[in-house]
Amino acid sequence: MPSAKVLKTKEARVAELSELLKNSVSVVLVDYKGITVEQDTTLRKNLREANVTYFVEKNTLLKRAFNANGVTEFDELLNGTTAIAVSANDQTAPARILGEFAEKSETFKLKAGSVEGDFYDETKIMALSKIPSRDVLLAQLVGSLQGPIQKLAALLQAVADKNGETTNEAA
Repeated sequence: MPSAKVLKTKEARVAELSELLKNSVSVVLVDYKGITVEQDTTLRKNLREANVTYFVEKNTLLKRAFNANGVTEFDELLNGTTAIAVSANDQTAPARILGEFAEKSETFKLKAGSVEGDFYDETKIMALSKIPSRDVLLAQLVGSLQGPIQKLAALLQAVADKNGETTNEAA
């Protein structure tokens, strides 16, 4: 039986994890075995740049934190080597970054995740990882709108030029 001090520490950690999970919009669990320190450092850097919190935690503590928030879908997956990526404001960043890394690795695997409370299995998380970032999507939208607007402006300019030539010829 663990001491009272150890139990208090674990309870505090579960409460901290529970709060982190409750305030997140996206969570991804991974099996991180088989990656090198250099790969892990690069991965953590990429996640940090995207404002994604990434860490390794004991499965039992994660399970209790998820359960405290009423989430039981991850219970069966919390075994072996587990790391968790959490984002408070970007629904796709954890899946996108970890999915890209998992595609390059034979041993690093996505386990599952959730976005705004909806559970996603490994296949759905991998599909989610293919969605471009919000900034890229906005740039694509602006680019797709820019072409027709430029064509409209050229057409209007041509009409204005033609009307100007007609007016000049009549004078």
